[in-house]
Amino acid sequence: MFEITRRHFLSKLSTGIGGAALASLMPKNLLAASSPQGEDLLANYAPKAKRVIYLFMSGGPAQQDLFDYKPKLNELNGQALPEHVRGGQRLTGMSGKQAILPLAGSQFEFAQHGKSGAWVSSLLPHTAKIVDDLCFVKSLWTEAINHDPAMTFFQTGSQIAGRPSLGSWVTYGLGSSNENLPGFIVLVTKKPTDQPLYARLWGTGFLDSRFQGVRFSSGSDAVFYLTNPDGVCQSGRRALLDKLSALNKLDFQNELDPEIETRIAQYEMAYRMQTSVPEITDLSGEAQSTHELYGPDSKVPGTFAANCLLARRMAERGVRFIQLYHPGWDQHGNLPAAIRRQAKETDQGCAALITDLKQRGMLEDTLVIWGGEFGRTAYSQGKLTKDNYGRDHHPRCFTAWMAGGGIKPGMTYGATDDYGYNILGPDGQIINPSKEKFTPGAVHVHDFHATILHQLGIDHTRLTHTFQGRRFRLTDVHGHVVNDLLA
Repeated sequence: MFEITRRHFLSKLSTGIGGAALASLMPKNLLAASSPQGEDLLANYAPKAKRVIYLFMSGGPAQQDLFDYKPKLNELNGQALPEHVRGGQRLTGMSGKQAILPLAGSQFEFAQHGKSGAWVSSLLPHTAKIVDDLCFVKSLWTEAINHDPAMTFFQTGSQIAGRPSLGSWVTYGLGSSNENLPGFIVLVTKKPTDQPLYARLWGTGFLDSRFQGVRFSSGSDAVFYLTNPDGVCQSGRRALLDKLSALNKLDFQNELDPEIETRIAQYEMAYRMQTSVPEITDLSGEAQSTHELYGPDSKVPGTFAANCLLARRMAERGVRFIQLYHPGWDQHGNLPAAIRRQAKETDQGCAALITDLKQRGMLEDTLVIWGGEFGRTAYSQGKLTKDNYGRDHHPRCFTAWMAGGGIKPGMTYGATDDYGYNILGPDGQIINPSKEKFTPGAVHVHDFHATILHQLGIDHTRLTHTFQGRRFRLTDVHGHVVNDLLA
């Protein structure tokens, strides 16, 4: 039981009354969390993005087969990775004991597209048409080399589980602009996969549970247990909630536990969602031309294309953070066939989402992100044949793209060496990036997060929460805004 002492009560009384008066004058959709020290979380400039749609390609897409064109890999196909290129960098246990690490050139053709001349492989014909709207970041890097810590790192800013997710931090800082829908919604492609996704990736950690990501399923009930059970009418549900709220308020008076207030608020949100969720998930009212843009899969619930269309509808209705997960990019073997399937499942949906947002005038204030938790190796894991190869995990350098939300379109930032193994600095030399200070040309996970928050108008160093005596933030004690990415 948490007790408020007289000293604590008197010290907070004046600010509490003033804060309550101010809150009563402000629109509800502008209310957001403040830092424990009462500091303003917002930076001293107007935000460029109002919302985020994050397309997370779980498993680690092979950048050499999608965006990072490396003709030298084809020239040296089958030869051993030079020791000076590896530079003593650690490998996973899956390929670290191989007698030879044979370089694997991509089996897919590359071409330059758009006015920007961005390189895109033949696997992504739809994405190739929108490259002038995209900003490719080819020099992302992370310390995590295995899936669980690497995904946790990108989703929470820490390799150790238990921290709040990126979406939770954003909704904690900015609040929600639609009181009938959660501020943070999660959509997962429905498909068989050996790689699990777990709820802590969109969890709140030590933040209030109202900032938790709410997963929408592809079944008849998009949110489990939201509909009334048989024999319960809407008026009966309302009466039950009123009684339950009264009991919870009595409980709060005794316990002073803020989670009790959260529980009351979440019950009320669920009640409102009984109307808002069926409306937002009903795609039957979308024009045929829209379905043609997203492709035939957009009419199949649970597909990536359908989730992209849902994400656009959620963005229209003010959902602050929309997270899409598409698993299955973990191609240690049989990569050519597997990546074809992955690209076919996602390519049209990604391009359609950008095009749709742009046509509706929403891309300029919607930040769209595409990427995985790390990249893949330049060498083949296991046996390299004429028609087949696999790629192991590679955290040293990999590619993501961003669009809209004040990000500079039609550009490529960062470069990698001829092997796609190391990041090159502005002078063309291999660099050893350090998260202790920003290295020009290299983008660490914390830098990536800092830039995302910056576009939302948040100073990442001030978005903090005190827990167990320590002030935590998404970017820990690191992170720098990559200004070269900003329009």
